[in-house]
Amino acid sequence: MERFNQPTAWLRPVWQFKKEGTVLFPGAVNSEFTNTLAFARPSEKDAMPTYRILDQAGRIVDPDCEPPDISTPDLLKLYKDMLTVSILDLIMFDAQRQGRISFYMVSAGEEGIAVGSASSLSPNDPIFAQYRETGIFQYRGFTPPDFMAQLFATRSDPGKGRNMPVHYGSREHNIHTISSPLATQIPQASGAAYAVKMQNARDPTGEQRVVACYFGEGAASEGDFHAALNIAATRACPVVFICRNNGFAISTPTLEQYRGDGIASRGVGYGIDTVRVDGNDILAVREVTRQARELALEDGGKPVLIEAMSYRVSHHSTSDDSFAYRAKVEVEDWKRRDNPITRLRKYLEAKDLWDEGKEKNLRSETRKSILEAYRQAEKEKKPALRNMMEDVYEDLTEEQREQMESMRKTVERYPNEYDVSSHEEGLDGMRPSGR
Repeated sequence: MERFNQPTAWLRPVWQFKKEGTVLFPGAVNSEFTNTLAFARPSEKDAMPTYRILDQAGRIVDPDCEPPDISTPDLLKLYKDMLTVSILDLIMFDAQRQGRISFYMVSAGEEGIAVGSASSLSPNDPIFAQYRETGIFQYRGFTPPDFMAQLFATRSDPGKGRNMPVHYGSREHNIHTISSPLATQIPQASGAAYAVKMQNARDPTGEQRVVACYFGEGAASEGDFHAALNIAATRACPVVFICRNNGFAISTPTLEQYRGDGIASRGVGYGIDTVRVDGNDILAVREVTRQARELALEDGGKPVLIEAMSYRVSHHSTSDDSFAYRAKVEVEDWKRRDNPITRLRKYLEAKDLWDEGKEKNLRSETRKSILEAYRQAEKEKKPALRNMMEDVYEDLTEEQREQMESMRKTVERYPNEYDVSSHEEGLDGMRPSGR
């Protein structure tokens, strides 16, 4: 496109004389000269405010403001999706404790961030998630069987059982597969956003998309975070970075992670439009994400950073015991005092849109559908063992074929040591496709 071939203002030298006797340095073009020596001290600055719409009792904070622009069906979907995620988490956490699956991570206390933000994105916006974004998959159309296929690594899993549990992915729903290495998805999102920027420019009459990227405040300590924000800012990429600040990076509390004003202050430092929002207020998260998406599409594209404040109610994962580094009473106090599900429920009840009867029915039906998918997935065959080697290259290499054949012969020789009956095609599943 011609617009990308022409020199732009931000590519030209920016140093210039402002007036006689002064110069604007290229490293900080808007910095005025002063003859007063003073160090900028973070302690003298107010913390960035946290935006919210609903208080902890589910009441609109400012009754003089317009009510949230959301229909009743959409409002109820937000609540049902959060509740579904929470019930799924309880069932699958117990399943891991019973040895049914190897690993699990819950979203307790953070359901509103994923569901609320997903509701303001286009279904066609690519998403790079971390591992507490189950609500995004739920909102975009994942069903209980979809979750179970990945958690139990069945033959129905699009990832063919190659990833550990809760590392979902969906080409159909435009969500890139979650990976375990911390923060790697952040620069990937910046790169994808640059590609989306060019696609938007080539088809200005088509849907203009953004990329959404999710991560925790612990991931913001990785170098990938800083590289990603700098790339996105300097290349003006349409990406919405959404940081879940839940207070802990596994066992490290935020007070030991950084001294600055949360993660939001870093966005400002990189020249990125930034906002902080109450992550327990799903309506506030929804509105902030809606406006952030609009901002990200302005002037051909630019990054936006959202810091969603919350509290990690559960353990980091099923491999963690959080009571080894925090008091149980603290967790129970957060459960009792505030969480996104009860806050929205209070709001719905005040509008006569919800009651105890509807709550019981929804919980019962949701639990039933999840358990049904759970029981079915336990009976499902695992993917054929050839999938361990296929899809690395377009065609299996000669070495891979030899390795697969060697593996098959070993299993064939020692059938009592290697039971492959739970895998699709059994022993024949160790032969390359087409043979």
